[in-house]
Amino acid sequence: MSAHPNGLPPAPPADWAEINRSNWDDRVPLHVGGRFYDVPGFTAGADTLIDFELAEVGDVTGKRLLHLQCHIGLDTLSWARRGAEVTGLDFSAPAVAEAARLAAAIGAGTARFVVSDVYEAAEALDGRTFDVVYTGRGALNWLPDLARWARTVARLVEPGGFVYLAEFHPLSELVEDDPGVLVEDYFLRGAQVVDAPGSYADPAAELSSTRTVQWRHGVGDVVSALAAAGLRLEFLHEHAHGHFRLPAGPRIPLVYSLRAARPL
Repeated sequence: MSAHPNGLPPAPPADWAEINRSNWDDRVPLHVGGRFYDVPGFTAGADTLIDFELAEVGDVTGKRLLHLQCHIGLDTLSWARRGAEVTGLDFSAPAVAEAARLAAAIGAGTARFVVSDVYEAAEALDGRTFDVVYTGRGALNWLPDLARWARTVARLVEPGGFVYLAEFHPLSELVEDDPGVLVEDYFLRGAQVVDAPGSYADPAAELSSTRTVQWRHGVGDVVSALAAAGLRLEFLHEHAHGHFRLPAGPRIPLVYSLRAARPL
């Protein structure tokens, strides 16, 4: 990612949302049929949530849980298996259709999945609020406006409820395999247009839509946006794992998690 010659961050293409939606639509068959997500294993009972997520969110039995940017719904349905009344929301209609199919396959008949841009979530959900609003890893980099995201999240949380975010730490994308070698500036902001075949689930796969538009958000940016939206930070934790680890050597945080409550 490079800065504009006048020092301002580069502007995203006007159709950035459609570019990203097309790419994610194309990924769905690859993710459903490939080894990375192991959908047959999940259907048979495998879990996708990380140990610290379970500990930090706590018991969800009987709670209304909204999963924003849910993709094909594996994390959403993992919460459903723990007793939550779940709703998943994603902007990719093929992903939502697959999530609904998986819900039926595992007997999670009360799970609900909705097609919507995350910024329009409050309207798409008819003003409903939730005890827990959950967002998992690899979500915020697709959103240009953190302040708008945080205001949306605040509208969706029931008074007394909380938002829980587990996200890849910005430092994790700035290092090569040797964790001592930084390859980019942490403080670079603005749109990054990436043209690359495949997916993290299969880099060698051939997709018809190869371009994406992404943004880097600092941890402080995320916390400040939530605070400005009226939510109260309960904790911010950093983790050296999150389904993957760097080779042995000095460690850096790979994932961070936070919980922010909406006051009564």
